[in-house]
Amino acid sequence: MVASSRAQRRARIRALLSAVVNTEPSVLGTDVAVVPVRIALVWIFTYYGAGKLFGAFNGPGIHRTALFFSNTAHLRPGGFFAVFGGLLEFGAAVALAFGLLSRVAGLALFGDQVMAMITVSWKHGINSLTATPGYEFNLALAAMALVIVGLGAGRPSLDAVVARHLRSSGPSEVHGVAPVPAAPDSEQTRPRDAHSPR
Repeated sequence: MVASSRAQRRARIRALLSAVVNTEPSVLGTDVAVVPVRIALVWIFTYYGAGKLFGAFNGPGIHRTALFFSNTAHLRPGGFFAVFGGLLEFGAAVALAFGLLSRVAGLALFGDQVMAMITVSWKHGINSLTATPGYEFNLALAAMALVIVGLGAGRPSLDAVVARHLRSSGPSEVHGVAPVPAAPDSEQTRPRDAHSPR
């Protein structure tokens, strides 16, 4: 009886340890991981993208963003990069809010943050003591964007709806062609003689 209870306790500890160190992704685990990441990215890039494009949230607007890109980031023409950067950030935020083309949006935001580090924040270090911030914020946002690139948007997304539809319609129906049955004389269905060459 004592040996049996020890074996059960050991089995429970082993199962708990296995659950803690397991690296196989689960559907629920993926949803738990990506939904808060999506929410954070949506809020942050709505704030910055709308600030660049429309001057929302007391943002700089197109003109001041263009001056910043020209003078500080050395990206010219500043007006083009101001519009491009604002559209990229705001558009990716909208895409992530709906979970549509999320991996593309995540990749775009990753590139946006890498460019921000290269052109502005890298030279100030990870924790700048000046008024200009370091690259720690860009690094964290780039890593969050890569989570979306790697895992997708999770089940509460339009991407999941589209993926379910594509799986249920099958590859042949997507192109409007009826599936072609295999010929009865095909290599897979014909019995093989033990002495025949492969």
